[in-house]
Amino acid sequence: MEAPCQELRPGDGETQEVVPVGVRIPEGARVVFRQSSPLVMGAQSSVMSAPGIANNPCPGIILAMTKFESTLEKIIFASRWFQAPLYAGLIVAGVLYAYKFLVELLHLLLTVNEITEEVLMLGVLTLVDITMVANLLVMVIIGGYATFVSRLHLDEHPDRPDWLDKIDAGTLKVKLATALVGISGIHLLKGFIGIKDKEPEQIKWQVIIHGVFLLSSLLLAATENLLHKKHES
Repeated sequence: MEAPCQELRPGDGETQEVVPVGVRIPEGARVVFRQSSPLVMGAQSSVMSAPGIANNPCPGIILAMTKFESTLEKIIFASRWFQAPLYAGLIVAGVLYAYKFLVELLHLLLTVNEITEEVLMLGVLTLVDITMVANLLVMVIIGGYATFVSRLHLDEHPDRPDWLDKIDAGTLKVKLATALVGISGIHLLKGFIGIKDKEPEQIKWQVIIHGVFLLSSLLLAATENLLHKKHES
């Protein structure tokens, strides 16, 4: 009759268990490192030796569980690559914005002698708006990929952005919120330039939305600053 599988406790004499390298071993247990032991994730395993080791089924069960856990962790960690196509799609969106910018710029060049200064200013603000959205896309693509998918090996690249050294999930959220405030401000300014053609209700909601964006970014920045101070202390 096979011996039942028991929990390992300090001082137990009839139990044994396979322990992966790096796991804390209970005080008082005798450990034998065997070169011929099964490998778990490419690392040596250690076997706790005791009387009745040949009849105890615990080592095989624990080894199988360890392999399963390691494989599951690898799969979970590899799931971050599902985001890679999303960032590739954002690159395509950036190309579309660049095309839209060129179309708007060409329109201004062809009609500059016919349009008023107010219309020209609206056109320039549109170009600024497109540029800020493109900057937001670049920030999301580079920062998001480096934070959530894989490191960018650009240490020797002369054009490597300085902010990439300090980027993390919290900092990226603050930068995105700040960019949204800037874009909202551009739209609000465009509304003020043509205010005589706008409904008061529409202007009011633009102001409210811009205020909400501004307040949200301030609260987010304050929260991140507080969290960084706690981590430093």
